[in-house]
Amino acid sequence: MESSANLKLKHIVITGPESTGKTMLCEKLARHYHTVFIPEYAREYILTLNRPYHFDDVLHIAEKQVELVTEYSETAKNILFYDTYLIITKVWFDVVFKKHPQWLDDMLLENKVDLYLLCAPDIPWIPDPVRENGGKMREVLFKQYQTELNNCHSRYQVIHGKNRFEKAVEYIDKMLIAKQE
Repeated sequence: MESSANLKLKHIVITGPESTGKTMLCEKLARHYHTVFIPEYAREYILTLNRPYHFDDVLHIAEKQVELVTEYSETAKNILFYDTYLIITKVWFDVVFKKHPQWLDDMLLENKVDLYLLCAPDIPWIPDPVRENGGKMREVLFKQYQTELNNCHSRYQVIHGKNRFEKAVEYIDKMLIAKQE
């Protein structure tokens, strides 16, 4: 996950249900910490399909997410932010296809992410062409992501309300200070 040139790189994943501010939060955090973030590949990929997605499409997305970590690790400075990652992809497989590749469990259990910021579905859902889980499903997915994070013994904080950026900075700064001690 980390290049030898950047051994102290911290990996922070922004995750959560659709339309919870993940992309905006990633963009703001990357600017604030003078680094880069891995954009949400799933959105980009699904938008280019001229058909409904299939299991193999989601598999491709998962594989590409892993590949992008190596690519973006080369240019990140101290912190690499992820606009979603394998937790979402695993749950997506399970919800839509009722199965997922075993290697996803293995990678999640390796737990190489320093901090997950789990965005709560307490801001309005905004529909767009690739969003498919509004309404009560957002809360269902939030609980599934939380369960996965707990099962993997991942370090995470839940981000609520409109001041997501400020709370995220607070949690990240605490993590960075704790890592130095």
